[in-house]
Amino acid sequence: MKQSWRQLPSFMKNMASAQPSNLATALKSEEEKILACVHCGLCLEACPTYIVTGDENDSPRGRIYLMRAVEEGRLAVGSATFASHIDRCLGCRACESACPAGVEYGQLLEAARAEISRAQTKPGGIYSLLRFVLKHVWLKPKRLRAAFGLARFIRDSGFARVLLHIGLAREISSEFEFGLALLESSTGAPSARAGRMPANRPQDAGAPLQDAGATDALLFKGCVTEGLFQRVNAATTRVLAANGCKTQAPARQVCCGALHAHAGELEGARILARQNIDAFGVGDEAVVTNAGGCGAMLGSYGHLLADDQKYADRARAFSARVRDIGQQLEASGFRNGAAIGVERTTYDASCHLLHGQHASNASLQMLWAIPNLNFAILKDSDVCCGGAGVYNLLEPELSEEVLAEKLKNIQDCGATVLATGNAGCHMQIAAGARLAGMSLRVCHPVELLDESYQRAGLYDHARPHH
Repeated sequence: MKQSWRQLPSFMKNMASAQPSNLATALKSEEEKILACVHCGLCLEACPTYIVTGDENDSPRGRIYLMRAVEEGRLAVGSATFASHIDRCLGCRACESACPAGVEYGQLLEAARAEISRAQTKPGGIYSLLRFVLKHVWLKPKRLRAAFGLARFIRDSGFARVLLHIGLAREISSEFEFGLALLESSTGAPSARAGRMPANRPQDAGAPLQDAGATDALLFKGCVTEGLFQRVNAATTRVLAANGCKTQAPARQVCCGALHAHAGELEGARILARQNIDAFGVGDEAVVTNAGGCGAMLGSYGHLLADDQKYADRARAFSARVRDIGQQLEASGFRNGAAIGVERTTYDASCHLLHGQHASNASLQMLWAIPNLNFAILKDSDVCCGGAGVYNLLEPELSEEVLAEKLKNIQDCGATVLATGNAGCHMQIAAGARLAGMSLRVCHPVELLDESYQRAGLYDHARPHH
């Protein structure tokens, strides 16, 4: 039987009084769904951290219980218990897909982290550095571009590779070693298949192509993608153009705000959201992304700015325009390319592409457009890899345990090429594979389709170096 108002917890009765906290507002919005929870345990089975630790406080159900305890005054927001278990959440949102009641756990998690951040309960060190970088670098486009320029110099000069090779990075610390491996893994490794296969005639696509120039889209470049994976943005532009979709990238766009939101810095996320909404303007053009984390964040602007009188309607309209590259191609119809080789290839679903954008199948369809692809099914491809933004640096031990299972499944399927639709997942898996001595090329599905198109002769000019 549905609970009456008198039976509701006191925090739900009093939420309307005074100025509600971020957490109180989020819990209020999910009130009916939380009360509809039947404790089926499906969220536990879907939660990577619960599977590793076996502690229900490290499960979605347990964390929601802790959130309610904080709002009821039974647990202090500054308690080590609350901060610890909230921090250990990957934010993969697999529980959302598993929950019969439809609880939008991701919004609750961000609100809980906002309360922790506001109370300044986190210890110093890495958390203080994260807050500093998010506030003084990520919110300043010129500084952010300079930071990525420095990162590319360290990567491309071979400095990171040398430190990893001689073992000095490991002697400094395992966290430093993994951080350098993450940076090194963003290098665009040349395809081992280049030059093997002749360019075949492209096959007809199942859906009709539109006239050249008839479908226009705006490309969201993403800070990490543009900073370290410019080749993915270039491949995205070429593939769309080959399918009659001309793109342009608004010059004033900034970071999507995902790192801020995941860290509980919601005001920073709102600042960036407003700037992006202004940069992309009002229109019907699709806003195309090639990063699952960015796409999920852009798609949540309507919720993030729901209380902003100036931007609320524009934010909802903007979010409705957001599409992953796979969704854009699926909507317009796209060509098949040519075969690219015989290496066994597999696909790992980005959590936010899967559970946030619900676009993982569309991303996977890019691989189906490549004839004779030697594809292997990856066990638990829908389970988080342990990257989760900067989680791998904040919670290295738990991240490593989650990643180890992913790497084992990749080895078991025999793949030497792995495609995934998010820069963070790419770096996490590639770094782990490198340190484990695995021979694995990690790339975006659109990179493989781009290679297929190049072999099929679908581009009018030589493929530029990137």
